[in-house]
Amino acid sequence: MEDDVFSKCKLVTCIKGPVVTDNNTGEVLCGSCGQVLVEKINSMGLDARSFDLEQFNEKSRTGAKSSLAIHDKGLATTIGVSDKDASGNYLSGYMKNTFHRLRIWDKRSKSEGNDRNLRRAFTLLDMIKSQLVLPDNVVEEAAYIYRKAIAKKLTRGRGIDPILCASIYASCRKNNTPRTLRDIAKAGNLSRGDLACAFRIMIKSLDLKIDPYDPVEFVTRICSEIDASEKTRRVALNLVSRAEENGFATGKNPMSLVAAAIYVACCITREDKTQIEIAKACGVSNVAVRNLALFFKKVGRDLK
Repeated sequence: MEDDVFSKCKLVTCIKGPVVTDNNTGEVLCGSCGQVLVEKINSMGLDARSFDLEQFNEKSRTGAKSSLAIHDKGLATTIGVSDKDASGNYLSGYMKNTFHRLRIWDKRSKSEGNDRNLRRAFTLLDMIKSQLVLPDNVVEEAAYIYRKAIAKKLTRGRGIDPILCASIYASCRKNNTPRTLRDIAKAGNLSRGDLACAFRIMIKSLDLKIDPYDPVEFVTRICSEIDASEKTRRVALNLVSRAEENGFATGKNPMSLVAAAIYVACCITREDKTQIEIAKACGVSNVAVRNLALFFKKVGRDLK
């Protein structure tokens, strides 16, 4: 294959290489003798430079990628408002009226109930994604679960927001992304009770199999919120691992376990953090922290 490429090199002193590509002229050159090997190459880049999303959408020949988090999955078609054909010539009066009627019917056909539902829901999903810094795989899973909920007609009589937030929480649980009910309820402007009720209904109706959170996933996040040291974080992770090995974590609220482990870790490392401060960061009561801390104190004696 290389002999075919360098067949145009005629100089005896040519060592056949290296290959040099000139993107401006579209030529491929031999770096040894300067012979043009290929005169025209296909450009794989954009037709024009773009500096923001609006310019990219205007100049790009392809649209955005297909996604379940878009109400039409990114596959919608739109009839343009310019009354010109592909050659740039103006349409006749008859064709203008025809396309005007087509635009009206195209707009009406996209005003079905499910389409309006998805538009509002995925606008909220995009807002919550920004607030909670959710990865794309969690957003796609949440959109998929919400579409299944619409197919089961779970939004009738319950509203869009609770079912969407419940889908986000279920997606976070399935992808092991540490976000609590309180976090999602606050981002969606809901009460924690309404979100928990919608989540239970969704689990029962869609028959979802969701594992509980791993408490270890919350330790780093809570330690960052209360500005704990790295040593405290490592001790807390060790305490939580010990609790899981001994079966103590089974059936316990993960956030309560994390709060108690961090409090005991602060006591071991002599870091000045109160139970109320840690409980507030975890969204639990200080009574729960105090009760669970008794077990962790027994485990923590071996770590001093």
